[in-house]
Order: sequence, then C-alpha cells, then structure tokens
Amino acid sequence: MNKFDYILYWKESASRDWDAALSLFDKRNFPQSLFFAHLVLEKLIKAHWVKDNQADHPPRLHNLVRLSSQTTLNVHPDDLLFLDKMNDFQMEGRYPDYNFLIYKICTQEYTKETLEKADKVRLWLISLLP
Repeated sequence: MNKFDYILYWKESASRDWDAALSLFDKRNFPQSLFFAHLVLEKLIKAHWVKDNQADHPPRLHNLVRLSSQTTLNVHPDDLLFLDKMNDFQMEGRYPDYNFLIYKICTQEYTKETLEKADKVRLWLISLLP
C-alpha cells in the first residue's frame, strides 16, 4: 500500500463509522453514538497524520488534540476545545463509574448538538484530504 491507500483507508473507515454514529443516535443509543463520532474524528485526523508525516502508520493514540498537534492542521481554538471534549467519549463503556456518568450527560439534545458540531469538524477534515 502507498500513502494514498492508507489515507483512503482512514477516510472510508471513518465514513462507515459516521453512518454507525447516526444509526446509533436514531436508535437512542446516545453514548455509543458519540463514541463512534469520536472514532470518526480520530480516523480522519489519522488520515491527516499519514498525509503530513513520513510514516504510513499513525501512533496508537486516541487523544484527538494530541494527534492533531502532530499534523499540519491549523485547528481553530474553539475546535481544539471541542476535540478535547470529544476525547471524553472514547472512554465510554470502559469503566463502570464513567459509564454511569456518561449516560446522565448524553441526553438526546446534548448528543444531537454534539453530533452536529462533530459533523462540521468531520466535513472540514475531509475537505483538506486528497
């Protein structure tokens, strides 16, 4: 595989996961929907990492802010705050006490608003990829 193939892999995988995030929202699985939204942003940032670095394999990190700092992306400060907030959702389901709290936070309205913002960032990330 060449660099373009790796970027395409991350983009296509993110596209499938975005469909899953929306489907989970429709089924009222709000924390899981945001978990997948985080995964989408992570995969798109990893596509940028591959584009911007010599190596084809991004680090096995899940922190969106840290990953984006290893790219040439010029992320708006408000979007950096949003990416930091999205990091909370990659932990969904991993720890019982956190899992309980996340279900209280992820109301339908909160999840809808967060998905809308994630979609804007998602589309921006895609627009900057080959």
